[in-house]
This record gives sequence, structure tokens and C-alpha cells, in this order.
Amino acid sequence: MINEKRLLERFLNYIQIDSPTKDEREFADYLMKEMKEIGLEVYMDDAGEKVGSNSGNVIGKLKGNTEGETILFSAHMDTVSPGRGIKPVIKDGVIYSDGTTILGGDDKAGIAATLEAIETIIEKDIPHGDIEVVFSIFEEGGLFGAKNLDYNKLNAKTAFVLDSGGDPGFIVIQGPAQNKINAKFIGKEAHAGVAPEQGISAIQIAAEAISNMNLLRIDEETTANIGVISGGEVTNIVTKEVEIKAEARSLSDEKLKEQTDHMVKCCEEAAKKFGGKVEMDVDNAYGAFKVEEDAEIVQKVKKACKNLGLESVTMTTGGGSDTNILNANGIAAVNLAIGERLPHTIDEHIYIKDLENATRLVLEIIKVYA
Repeated sequence: MINEKRLLERFLNYIQIDSPTKDEREFADYLMKEMKEIGLEVYMDDAGEKVGSNSGNVIGKLKGNTEGETILFSAHMDTVSPGRGIKPVIKDGVIYSDGTTILGGDDKAGIAATLEAIETIIEKDIPHGDIEVVFSIFEEGGLFGAKNLDYNKLNAKTAFVLDSGGDPGFIVIQGPAQNKINAKFIGKEAHAGVAPEQGISAIQIAAEAISNMNLLRIDEETTANIGVISGGEVTNIVTKEVEIKAEARSLSDEKLKEQTDHMVKCCEEAAKKFGGKVEMDVDNAYGAFKVEEDAEIVQKVKKACKNLGLESVTMTTGGGSDTNILNANGIAAVNLAIGERLPHTIDEHIYIKDLENATRLVLEIIKVYA
């Protein structure tokens, strides 16, 4: 029922429009024009002004032609680096980049699937309730578009985020909370060759703190990582300042607090041991979400999968997405797989058949809710 040729062209067009995080405006303008031509009412909110992007979130609405619950489809417009000048290559039914950039299927495959499905229901006059779409900015690096979305413009209380890897039919129903942990270790400068004993090495403090931390896989629900270390300039000076950027994630709020407190304590004890100081900043990036297996939203996605002959599998993720933020704002949301493979790498790719199945699934969900 969907137009496979148009879907492929749509996706290829999208990924060739640069939209790195905080520079989504060209792509947003393109989408808004296309959405209006399809028949949606389109808005752009002011989230960009709040988070330093040159674009706001794009919100679209399509009035229903029959009774049915209002449903929302969401995907993000921004892409990670290297994401400028993407040149798609198709080989044996798979879409790749030319190997110098990411592909941008994360998350332009989600956008293409959504708009192709909506255009199809309009063309075929398929019964549907009210449909809303949100294409967010600045998802990568902090979910800032969704955090600053104008929720007053939305009526839907049920949402489908199209932003997960794996086979269409995979349904993410649980995701973790994340804390960002930044620490600045402060020591004392001294000449490293003449009077090193007069100095306090911030590098030594940081090393002590990190070596005492439980990191990476903590348990089946919890992870932690040191992602960035910076400081020091030359070898003949005892380094005064070192900064680390870290994170902790867990499906359990209690375990997240326990892991975060542990990492903070390691930093404080290391500073005390060497006579230095540490300045700490802990920020909750997003909360956890969990949608029950027997929830209506999950059961209806499973029904749509069954209608299409797709295997439906509910799963838990260790990553964050706009799904976390929608749930926190009172909108029951799940994250649906759209066939992304190896996102955030230059080896990213997507099978054309997965792109088509993701689109069919969006279309079938619309039909099920009508």
C-alpha cells in the first residue's frame, strides 16, 4: 500500500540535508514545507531560542476523518558528527554512507517512515483519528528539544517514538534515568623538576578517584562511565586542575542514587587524601520510564505487528531518547525500532526492507487506533 519508490527517495533526500545538532533549520524548513503540501497543519515552537539551536521543534497536526484516539508520532531531526555532506550508497538492498560520514538513519528513517505513512493514509482516504507529529531538535547530547517542547500544543496522550535500532517490531517499553557527573579537581602548581613536593597534582587526585570507582557494567540495571578527562599542559609543571565528565545510568532510581553517591564520594576522598579540593556538579539528565507489558499502547502495537506478519518483541534499553521525556510529561510513549544499524558510526546502515516495514507499522498503528 505504501509507495516504496517515494519512501526511498524521501529518505535519501532527507539524509543529504545537513542537520547537525543545533543547526537543524534547513532541514526543519524543508520538512515544514513538505508537511504543509501533504496536508498537515504545521507549527514551530521556540525551543531553539532556549537551547541555542537555530530551529525550534516542528509540530504537525492532521485532523481525523473518523472517531479515534489522538496519537502522536515523534522522531528527531538532528544528527551526530561526522554528519555533513552525507553521500548515500545503495548496495544489495542496504543503504550506507560513502564511509566518510554517518548515514543519518538515526533518526531520519523515523521521520521518513512517519511522513510516508501519513501521506499514504491521505492519498488512500484511510480512516484515521487525529494525528500529531513532533520532529525534535537537539536530541543528541541531552534530549533538549523534547525537554523544551511546547506541550500545550499537543492533545495526544499516547505517543510512538521512532528512534530505536533493531528490527521493526521491537518495542522499547523501559529505559533508564541518567545523571551527569562533572568534577574539577584542584591541586597546587609547582616546578616538577625543582620542587615537586611543594605541589599537589590534580592528575594524581583524579587518578585516585577514578581507580576507586566501580565503572562500566555495575549490574543488570546500572552502568557508569568516565567519558572525558582534561587538564595539564606541560610535563615540568605539577598540574593544578583536571576535569572529568562522567555519567551514571540505571533503571532503578535507588540504584542510580547509590552509584552517583559512590562516584561523588570517590572524588571527595581522593581530594582529601592528597590535600586538594574538588568541585562537583551532578545533574539529572532525564528520568527513567517503564510502560507495562499489558498496557493498551503495547497491546495495540503488538496487534499492528501481527496484522503485518511482524514478530513483536518488548525490550529494555540502556539508552535515553525522547521517549523518556514524553513519559515524564504525562504522555504514554514507547520507542519503536526502525531498522537502524550501527548508529553514531561511519558504518551506520539500514536495510530498505526495514525502512519499508517501519513505515507499514506506522500506517498499521494508525489503522488500529481508528
